[in-house]
Amino acid sequence: MDKDSPGTSRAQGAYRALVFAAACLTLLVVVVGAYVRLSDAGLGCPDWPGCYGKLTPAHAEGQIGRAVQEQGGTHGPVSMPKAWKEMGHRYLAGTLGLMIFAIAVLGWMWRAALRQSPWLPTAIVLVVGVQATLGMWTVTMLLKPAIVTGHLAGGMATLALLVWLALKQWPFTAGAGAPRVKAQLGFARVALFVLCAQVLLGGWVSTNYAALACPDLPLCRGAVVPPMDFANAFHVVRELGMTPDGSLLSAEALTAIHWTHRMFALLVVATLGCLAMRLLRDPDLRPLGGLLAGVLGMQFALGLANVAFSLPLPLAAAHNAGAALLLALLVVINYVSFHGLAPRSGAQIPPP
Repeated sequence: MDKDSPGTSRAQGAYRALVFAAACLTLLVVVVGAYVRLSDAGLGCPDWPGCYGKLTPAHAEGQIGRAVQEQGGTHGPVSMPKAWKEMGHRYLAGTLGLMIFAIAVLGWMWRAALRQSPWLPTAIVLVVGVQATLGMWTVTMLLKPAIVTGHLAGGMATLALLVWLALKQWPFTAGAGAPRVKAQLGFARVALFVLCAQVLLGGWVSTNYAALACPDLPLCRGAVVPPMDFANAFHVVRELGMTPDGSLLSAEALTAIHWTHRMFALLVVATLGCLAMRLLRDPDLRPLGGLLAGVLGMQFALGLANVAFSLPLPLAAAHNAGAALLLALLVVINYVSFHGLAPRSGAQIPPP
């Protein structure tokens, strides 16, 4: 294709629409995955990829009914509503996987028209392959904390890479303020690293069901530094709710997990808050600074509200969504800082 031909423009528009749709769907998949885990539906279908070997829970109604009887009621890990939640997440994730595969294939087919390397979408396909494996192990290995946390990290990594790829389709320009914009890169990288560490800590809290280990605010069990067991709290290779030697995980270990996440949240607020202030002083980056400050404040408030109101499911899922939004926003900030770019004035994304 000629780089200025109508066919080239159509290819670029179609690819742009597909990438943005995949990025939005990834955000949805991450939030739905958190909802499934928080509603204790992660083992609603205890096999993979189907539900008791069937395409839908409706086809496995008999097996689900027998499992409910064996566990003594619907309060256990298996029930029809939980099965639909789990399979709904798998259907969304499967759709996303197909979209990402299509993005990679089109990236190679249209690389001349797109004028960009197809290796990034190819790398995302590899990440999704690892993520699918972790999703299978999450079920077959009975929600081991290390596997479930890795699955969350894989989802966040997929989101970050797709946001970066989406930004490559966005109209940007390098203006006179490019050196000033690039000067933010070092601090933006630090902020991204700090946030990624906090996301992993948050995942560790969630997968170990330690969100209410400190039920009071601003103290934790009535103390600034309560009794804690860090050795077992952060031992990676173990079963859910167990220590490496097979004993039950103590309240002190769960407290250590929660307290660490809470203390690290203060570092996140300080680091991202400083970055937001730096961006607000830059005329080219002021909108990103305002957005970062707003999302950061919302996320901090959601964290407090989850403890204050004893982890209601909507607030807990919203807290996961806030983490994903912060990650996406920091990827945007790092992208524009790395390239010294600003959104082109009046530029719009062509419709799909």
